[in-house]
Amino acid sequence: MVGKKSGKALLREEGLERTDNNMDLTTWPLVNMINQKNYYTEYLKRDDQILPLRLQQEERRNRMTTNAKDRDRALAQAKPGEAPMPDIEMDLDDDVAIDEAAGLMGQDALGSKVIVLHPGSQNLRIGLASDALPKTVPMVIARRCQLNESEEEGEPKPKRLKLDDGTVLEPEKMFGEGFASQYATMCSELKVHMRSHKRRVLPNSKELIVNYNKRNPPETISEHNDPLRIDWTEIPRDLQQAPAFITGKDALRIPDFSVPRYKLFWPLRHGWYNEHDYDQKRALYDDIATIIEEAIKTQLNIPRKKEWAQYSCVLVVPDLYERHYVTHFLDMLLRDFGFGRVCFIQESLAATFGAGYTSACVVDLGAQKTSICCVEEGMCLENSRINLKYGGADVTETFIKMMLYDHFPYAEINLNRRYDYLLAEEIKIKFCTLNEVDVSPQPADFHLRASGQDTRKYMFKTYDEILLAPQGYFQPSIFDNSLKLRDRRKLVDRSRDLYDGSPNDPVSTAQSAIIAMTAPPLPPNSQAFNGQNDGLDGAAVSTPLRQLPNPLQRFSEQERNSHSAIGSPAPDDDDTPMPPADGEVIGAKNELDPSLRDDVLPIAALDVAILTSIIHGARNDDRKTRDFLGGIMVIGGGAQIPGFYSYLEERLKESRPGFAKDIMIGTPPRELDPQGVVWKGGSVFGKLRGTNDSWISRLEHDRLGARVLAYKLMWAW
Repeated sequence: MVGKKSGKALLREEGLERTDNNMDLTTWPLVNMINQKNYYTEYLKRDDQILPLRLQQEERRNRMTTNAKDRDRALAQAKPGEAPMPDIEMDLDDDVAIDEAAGLMGQDALGSKVIVLHPGSQNLRIGLASDALPKTVPMVIARRCQLNESEEEGEPKPKRLKLDDGTVLEPEKMFGEGFASQYATMCSELKVHMRSHKRRVLPNSKELIVNYNKRNPPETISEHNDPLRIDWTEIPRDLQQAPAFITGKDALRIPDFSVPRYKLFWPLRHGWYNEHDYDQKRALYDDIATIIEEAIKTQLNIPRKKEWAQYSCVLVVPDLYERHYVTHFLDMLLRDFGFGRVCFIQESLAATFGAGYTSACVVDLGAQKTSICCVEEGMCLENSRINLKYGGADVTETFIKMMLYDHFPYAEINLNRRYDYLLAEEIKIKFCTLNEVDVSPQPADFHLRASGQDTRKYMFKTYDEILLAPQGYFQPSIFDNSLKLRDRRKLVDRSRDLYDGSPNDPVSTAQSAIIAMTAPPLPPNSQAFNGQNDGLDGAAVSTPLRQLPNPLQRFSEQERNSHSAIGSPAPDDDDTPMPPADGEVIGAKNELDPSLRDDVLPIAALDVAILTSIIHGARNDDRKTRDFLGGIMVIGGGAQIPGFYSYLEERLKESRPGFAKDIMIGTPPRELDPQGVVWKGGSVFGKLRGTNDSWISRLEHDRLGARVLAYKLMWAW
């Protein structure tokens, strides 16, 4: 009987037995696995391993060495009995040491080589940090084209409805039924409010001003008899001598029908890039650079670009910025302009610097956008940032529509024409108010000055239009918002993460709440919560939005609970889970779909937006809520309407009566112009000691590119 063979014997017989011939399987060096229980690395854990920090330390060390050598040389060459050279503390402030060593003393020495830029949709504010006030330049450029902007648009602005044969409807119907009904509702509500406050309201006031405006023809004044005639920009008729472009105020004074024709381009609109008027991204960027370059040469008297390397630049950026915006300006200022170094500051933080506030809720009403942000201890609270797409220009257009509705004598007004646009701004500044005492039939007049035409004087009467147009801030549906998203993302795509491709532009929970209130409601049988879409194509159907509760509900809860219970304030860390409020949908704080943020225009009443920003900034902390409500600072040219501050304070107190004693609207102190507070804060920031960590040099940008912003910005990039 044959015994059973083992497995090794079978492998040996078949020639498959494993033998060790002392030969390695590969010549590639093997690395042993790391011991997971005990390992340590110093990679990027020391300052000298990070380029921006290492360069800063080396520069400070070199300056200290140079200063020590100069001091020793001065001591060696000093005569007996001569006072020694004063010791300059290089570590305290490098900029101060340089200026003092060069013989420049005082505050002017700190800002004489610092240029502060604050670009906006309407104006560019520019100046040296040592200047008391900025220079204001319209953010516009005129280039030679076949047609000007009014001829290219065709339709007048505001747009009038027409019949099939091309005739314009009567004034009461030319803007549609929606505008007429809302305007009539606002008029009736104003009458009720005025009667409740014991103010006199004439029953036939509307009829009086309509009849007066109908029967008043204009009075013609010859040009030589007009003492306030306008000096228009002269354009040579020779095409070779005519300039290729004109910027600033001269561009607004170019005659509409000049030879050759010029078209106005506004590179920034509504706080975004103006992608509608441009076909190429390069042309958009070139216009921005040209406007700033011409402003530096003409307004600051620095014509030679070779000298710009001696200057530093402080750029004021929006609170809720886009990454492409910041990186483009960084590249333009360092590469194209050749500045020595550049730093950035956010608008709301700059406003607190300029006004001297430590914490505030900053409300900036610009020409085409309104930004709201809570600032606490020198930092903008990220989740409180709100950017609304309306401003003073919408008030101007709405005011003209209301005047045309009441048979404005100058019925041919077109805001696409340059002289009509300047006229409308002048009329708004002169007549609009939010004081109900001024609402009465009042006679008024204005002078229409156009190039090549005699001056015409119009007489008209105003009534409630002067108050209802600024009330659009609190009822923004009266504004025309139909074209503000036109050609959005046509040229400049949203910024995306390098690794996963997801959008990485900064977001805010307060902005998401505003968009949620603005977005269309969910369909009744929506399956958005369980991720089902019934096989529909997501590109054809807009992303349904999760229902969010009214953000003002939290204020009501705080009013009920502030005096009945004492609780710990909410943690500052956004990652800390918190129990949902009553009626709040769990997960409603999640970020919105990125496509929805570009497809929905953020529009909300100003008082609602302010309370929403404070809610998300205070995070259920009653003390912070009261501090922000008591420190609301309103700035910007859109708020320069008589009675605006008291009207806004009254609206906020009516919305939240429990916090009525805490609500207070503040103005910039020291009689500062509210339009220049942000620029003033940027100039203060450029001269502050200890801001050297924020400066970005050309060497750092050449080596690291946009990655240097993660180390240099004061906020999380």
